[in-house]
Amino acid sequence: MLFVIWLLRRYHSLAQKMILSLTVAAFFDSVAYVMGESHPEGSLCDFQAWWLTYFDWSALAWVCLITLNLYFNLVREMSTNRYQMLYHLTAWGVPLVMASLPLLKGYYGPAGAWCWITGDHVAWRFGIWYVPLFTLIFLMICCYARIICVANNRMQSWLGTFNPERERRKVSLAEEIKPLKWYPSVYLLVSIFPLVNRLHNALYPQDPSFSLTLLHVLSAPLHGLANAFVFSMDRDWWSLLSPTGMQLALQSRLCDRTRIGEYHPGTVRYTQADLVDLSDDDDDTNTLFYSPNMTLKDRGP
Repeated sequence: MLFVIWLLRRYHSLAQKMILSLTVAAFFDSVAYVMGESHPEGSLCDFQAWWLTYFDWSALAWVCLITLNLYFNLVREMSTNRYQMLYHLTAWGVPLVMASLPLLKGYYGPAGAWCWITGDHVAWRFGIWYVPLFTLIFLMICCYARIICVANNRMQSWLGTFNPERERRKVSLAEEIKPLKWYPSVYLLVSIFPLVNRLHNALYPQDPSFSLTLLHVLSAPLHGLANAFVFSMDRDWWSLLSPTGMQLALQSRLCDRTRIGEYHPGTVRYTQADLVDLSDDDDDTNTLFYSPNMTLKDRGP
């Protein structure tokens, strides 16, 4: 997904930059899941737990900010370009706080398939991750319901004479909302089994369920894949990812050697022959315009 964004240069507008940041967060989040199975308690285990918590939160924060940005653009009709720095501070700063709190308390350790908050601190598990996760997912669903309602009302109210710009905006509005509204849904889907497994662990700490643990292990690392699925729902991407489109994009990326520089004129030197006055030359027979009915008059002495 990162390669496609780079290849097709989809990182110029604020919305595209936010999706790029979400993809980066999901990529680093997946790194924690491939660090191996649960490590013995120690620095490496704490690092894996912190890394996992930080980028889980970062990916969730970017999904929330994408929803909020869409709400500001379509419902409030606000320009949000000035909020770009604030978005980054929120999406990278809040996860830093949430991931560091259990580390400072010493609550990280072996917790099943990966290192995380240990089973002795169940309240911290739900307070740090699951309660905020499902609260934010619920708020995002409500936000998208409001966005879709406002967008439908606007599309139905655009009546009167045909206006190409209005029709283009109408289509663009529908196409922009369609893929983005699935981000909360896919996060909800991939988070259900981890939640159920953690609830079972809290109720029956001495009797873990193999099936729930397996479903947890299979679904938890799917955030990046879920984002890619939502990303692929944009139909414009499929036309650009055709063999011909990919070839042209690669050529544009790898073979673009266009350079624009400042022109510096050199010193002009005139010779004696260049300075000869040819204005009195009577042998000038150049014909600038010609017509069959045109005759040349005698120029006289």
